[in-house]
Amino acid sequence: MTARPHRPTRPARVPAAASTAGDGIAVGAGPVIVDAYIDFLCPFCKAFEEAAGPVLVRLVADGAVSLVYHPMGFLDELSTDRYSSRASASSGCASDRGRFVEYAHALFADQPPEGGPGLTDDELVEAGRLAGITDPGFGGCVREGVYLDWAAHVTETAIERGVSATPTVLVQNVPVPANAQAILTAVLAVARSRR
Repeated sequence: MTARPHRPTRPARVPAAASTAGDGIAVGAGPVIVDAYIDFLCPFCKAFEEAAGPVLVRLVADGAVSLVYHPMGFLDELSTDRYSSRASASSGCASDRGRFVEYAHALFADQPPEGGPGLTDDELVEAGRLAGITDPGFGGCVREGVYLDWAAHVTETAIERGVSATPTVLVQNVPVPANAQAILTAVLAVARSRR
């Protein structure tokens, strides 16, 4: 008898705007799928977001791509309070309020250093206010860890797919360097191949 491969457990709830597979947050509805695997504690992810974020926003706005962010709890061991998973879970709360992208920007802007505590729950809630979230239920969602099991699902699913570092970017399931030019080139190549 052979062992069956591990399958990530499905979380009790997935955030609004979750991808079809439930392991990310979908932004936009373009024909080319771009997957971005990120960790809110990862300094390279912050640099990626600062450099490539404007191009990704433009591709979404132009209707060229469906951008799926996969906020992982990959670097939990590099904080004293499982910050990566808590930040991922809180981004799910932000997605419920239609502010995932703005919230992600706020988390990267206030990124704590690796090796210590991450932002507190109160600071995660405050980041939501800075991202334009006014719903008082957001604070409860963050403090209760409503999406912690979803954050674990996102991470397990990414690892099962072979993601071993953040940021990792795929265009139509093909890995590309995590920079704006490489992503743009890959998106345009896929679009041309479909004409």
